[in-house]
Amino acid sequence: MFTPQGPTLRELTVQALSSTERGYDLLAPKFDLTPFRTPDSVLDGVADTLGVLGPFRAGLDICCGTGAGLDVLREVCVERVTGVDFSAGMLATARSSVLPKELAAGAGSGGDRTGGPIVDFVRADARALPFVAAFDVAVSFGAFGHFLPSERPALFTRVREVLRPGGAFVFPVLAPPRVGSGLYWTLWGFDAVMRARNAVWRPPFVMYYRTFRLADVVDELTRTGFEVDLVALDGLGRLPDGSPRGRVVVARRQ
Repeated sequence: MFTPQGPTLRELTVQALSSTERGYDLLAPKFDLTPFRTPDSVLDGVADTLGVLGPFRAGLDICCGTGAGLDVLREVCVERVTGVDFSAGMLATARSSVLPKELAAGAGSGGDRTGGPIVDFVRADARALPFVAAFDVAVSFGAFGHFLPSERPALFTRVREVLRPGGAFVFPVLAPPRVGSGLYWTLWGFDAVMRARNAVWRPPFVMYYRTFRLADVVDELTRTGFEVDLVALDGLGRLPDGSPRGRVVVARRQ
């Protein structure tokens, strides 16, 4: 839920009528006070999975936002952790929240050591990541709605290229809401409004909640050259049919 300290309706409206990049620049200072931030229960579940798979030398948080995933990577990477995002505002917020205050003001592309791995930040589009075979693990949280389904194969190919052989691409996927439930209609309505907005307003703001289906994603990852395993997010509980409410996708570069 939104808090009184979070963005106002006017601020959210201005964001929604901006480009995706500009919208997040505007939202960044208050992003962690919105429901859009990845819940701690999901972050903790992914951290548990990475703890079993790691440790790793270098990790990449793709579309790092305000840096919640960077804290997860700092626990399992021993040399370097890199956050990449195309929003300068989100990167500035991540820099100030992840790094100690005395280092945040001077944090540059060379990174800063904070008692663990070196932490650095790169402004770039996830579809054009400026790395080659540089990381042992890559994560992403809550960002895939910003990529149209037609863009995913190229995105996954680029992620594969930034991983070293045997490296893992790890991210959570929550079970879709029950058809006809309140959440189902909320997400359906949000996507419908966004499609209508993008049909009549420029620049577009790309964010859809119902386009990232697990079966499709697993198939696309496999065809891209990943070997995919699924790990239940047990901390989120189970659905009435016994299936997990969330899974961690672990896609290894073959």
